[in-house]
Amino acid sequence: MPAEVNIGLVGTGFIASNLAREIWRRDGFRVSSVLTRRTPEEVGGFPDSLLTGSPEELVKRSDVVVECSGDPVWAFDVVGQAVDADRPVVTMNTEFHITCGSYFVGRGIVTEAAGDQPGCLAELHREAVAMGFQPIAYGNMKGFLNLDPTPEEMRYWGSRQGISLPMVTAFTDGTKVQAEQILVGNHFGATIVTEGMLGAPVADQEEATKVLVEAYEKVGRPITEFVVSPNLPHGVFVVATHDPEQAAALAYYKLGPGPYYTLVRPNIFVHLEILKTVRRALEGEVLLDNGAHPRLSLAATAKRPVPAGSKVGSAIGSFDFRGLAVKIVDRPDHVPIGLLKNAVITRDLDRGDVVTWDDVELPPSGAREAWNRIREGATTRAEA
Repeated sequence: MPAEVNIGLVGTGFIASNLAREIWRRDGFRVSSVLTRRTPEEVGGFPDSLLTGSPEELVKRSDVVVECSGDPVWAFDVVGQAVDADRPVVTMNTEFHITCGSYFVGRGIVTEAAGDQPGCLAELHREAVAMGFQPIAYGNMKGFLNLDPTPEEMRYWGSRQGISLPMVTAFTDGTKVQAEQILVGNHFGATIVTEGMLGAPVADQEEATKVLVEAYEKVGRPITEFVVSPNLPHGVFVVATHDPEQAAALAYYKLGPGPYYTLVRPNIFVHLEILKTVRRALEGEVLLDNGAHPRLSLAATAKRPVPAGSKVGSAIGSFDFRGLAVKIVDRPDHVPIGLLKNAVITRDLDRGDVVTWDDVELPPSGAREAWNRIREGATTRAEA
């Protein structure tokens, strides 16, 4: 690893700005460039000298690129340029991975970072396996869920929490948590029990474990899920089995009688953990990606009637669409919500409709081409 690592940041929002503050107080790291589509007047907290609108300039000035724009279509092009230049890429952009990230698997070092729920689950998985556990369920703990929040509610919470309106909306309506669990599921080969996931309301950790164990036993293979409870910590958990000969010892360690054991990561620190993954990426290590052959995707689903002719700036975090976890083989014609951007709806949609390619006109993009390859591979393998 270089004596001082030059980090190029993609994005200027909550994650990027707070990560930059942490880098500036650390020895051995420096922010070398910040890529943005906004004007310097619109960007706060970054010196103008660091800002650039050129991906080429960002890549040239960086030892590693950290992508945290939240925009999968834009991220595809930026990541592509970094990979072509042999720069490791660390992301905090789940949406990018589940939309088009599989295209880059095996083409370079492109990894989701530790810190957010998917990265924390990946680290917890590693720790569990290193201790001899066999994970059977990957759980995300969410405090609140409202599939169709109002603009007034979201403006209030966005202002209170200091995050953008689309971000707080995607957090609230289940789009974000399902995206996170799809990424985890695709990486570790876990599946879903139902479209949209269960998202079961639970009272405590014991009930959360019970829900996931029942789901696992129903399908007979590892699952990826989330639960909803204001009583649980802001974290993630893994349910796993172990060698029966260790049952007495694990009971002594307060993990219960088995055969299922719950390992909890009660806190996530988001941007404060990214530099851990930066170090690993510079050494050629991938913590988490979407896998070369994903089975799960996040479909765009109408929250309300959307008439033909409607224009969609960005579906993620909108009040017209939310994400729905699906198996690609079951919904081969679905439009991933990450691609529903700068689009025109061509058919009247009803509440609950899953958007298909016959329902929309989309501009061409590298991300769309990548998805077409990913979808074709998934359906071909299913037919074989």
